[in-house]
Amino acid sequence: MTKNAIVLGAGIVGVSTAIHLQRRGRQVTLIDRKEPGNETSFGNAGLIQREGVAPYGFPQQLGLLLRYALNNRIDAHYHLGALPSQIAFLARYWWNSNARRHAIITRVYAPLIEHSIAEHKDLIEASQAQALIRKDGWVKLFRTQARRDEALAEAALWQNEFGVEYDSLVPADIARMEPDLTGDFSGGIRWRDPWSVLDPHGLTSAYRRYFESLGGRFVTGDAASFGQFGSGWKIMTEEGPLEAEDAVMALGPWAAVATRRLGYSFPLGVKRGYHMHYAAEGNAMLNNWMLDAERGYLLAPMNRGIRLTTGAEFATLDAPKTPVQLDRAEAVARTIFPLGSRLDPEPWMGARPCTPDMMPVIGKAPRHQGLWFAFGHAHHGLTLGPVTGRALAELITGETPFIDIAAYSPQRFKP
Repeated sequence: MTKNAIVLGAGIVGVSTAIHLQRRGRQVTLIDRKEPGNETSFGNAGLIQREGVAPYGFPQQLGLLLRYALNNRIDAHYHLGALPSQIAFLARYWWNSNARRHAIITRVYAPLIEHSIAEHKDLIEASQAQALIRKDGWVKLFRTQARRDEALAEAALWQNEFGVEYDSLVPADIARMEPDLTGDFSGGIRWRDPWSVLDPHGLTSAYRRYFESLGGRFVTGDAASFGQFGSGWKIMTEEGPLEAEDAVMALGPWAAVATRRLGYSFPLGVKRGYHMHYAAEGNAMLNNWMLDAERGYLLAPMNRGIRLTTGAEFATLDAPKTPVQLDRAEAVARTIFPLGSRLDPEPWMGARPCTPDMMPVIGKAPRHQGLWFAFGHAHHGLTLGPVTGRALAELITGETPFIDIAAYSPQRFKP
């Protein structure tokens, strides 16, 4: 008899997991309150970051921390009222970001990143989504020589240890690559290996259609109704109650709430982020995904327009939008590129689910049979969706996962 499985959460991680379970003979139902890809997966920078072997750490330098405390930057912003509820998470995040501990975490984290391109390639080809993909890397720009030299030294270490490829850029290279770009940049790095996505929501939608072509189905439902039922699991959907032997929670920033109902207590933090699309003035053209590294925003030439993305906002998950970072970033971006009018009716906002050790939670629920977790991917949800989906599906169906996922086990938090 074919076993049933439900996957809660239809972002890139949930959709990828549903595909890999369906491929392995499970009858899978994907469940979300919204259409697939309409939450966190909608608003990322559109990069499959093969170079992203080191997760984003918490700043350690006292001077930089004091500058962040002024709360006037693009790359980070915080709600003062939210800090009491997040202080325990932030303290553990800061502690794990110490240079020695961060280096250890990077070596454990890197195998996930290493397979990101290959696993996306599999699903991109299967879903016939090649038109959404560019394979020419992305660019990181620096305004000061000191930051450029520091970044190049780090890139050389990553190339030696993790096999990531890069080019060092001087101002003449930047001018040749981006004729419409102005600004006094000292140089940059072009990461060669990453792929970029012209429409992140479109990619998740393509994966969803491929999942349905395999015999899977998507149903609207709310994880608030999810719970144990006999030896399995049950949830109410728009089509009525649905039961399954196995259930995967891939609920992104809402995972902490959903798992708490089942008696777990994961230290999951939230980094919110914003984006806006712009036209280009006249015949101006942006050719590359570009990060203004010392200001903390990214410009990306996507199908919907030039997408500007911000850094991290530390706030409660349900707090109203406060897109001050976007306004600050737009003001700076207009000094280096001729951005035209805004194309979206309002700024988009999403929330990244983050663990204090900067690694995702992937594996079996410690205290329940048939329950599996896949969340906490922070800035690399798009990058790691297919890797996570394959490894977890292999674990669920009794195979040996193609990479060792022991370090990402839910058990590490003793939830």
